[in-house]
Amino acid sequence: MPNYRIIVDLSQRMLYLLDNNIVVRGFPVGIGKMLTQSPQGEYTIINKQANPGGPYGAFWMGLSKPHYGIHGTNDPSSIGKEVSQGCIRMFNQDVLTLSSLIPVGTRVTIRE
Repeated sequence: MPNYRIIVDLSQRMLYLLDNNIVVRGFPVGIGKMLTQSPQGEYTIINKQANPGGPYGAFWMGLSKPHYGIHGTNDPSSIGKEVSQGCIRMFNQDVLTLSSLIPVGTRVTIRE
């Protein structure tokens, strides 16, 4: 059984999926802008929702820090940039791939 966790590297603007501490996938992400930076720390995925509507693209995965999540986007050009209100944005296809692999309760580390 996989032992997944996620590391979001803000300086690289990449999200890494690890299985038993070995990187198995990497995805480019958009991150928080200067005034609304993505929160660094240790969190967990507490909920998942397909097609949440609005700017959240095809999928939403809520973090244990209220109002923050990993989600798709309706603006693919924002990936790789500092543009969000602090959430981690992914291409819709990538967030769907990731969400199909990880369960609620997956650990997420957001670091510089």
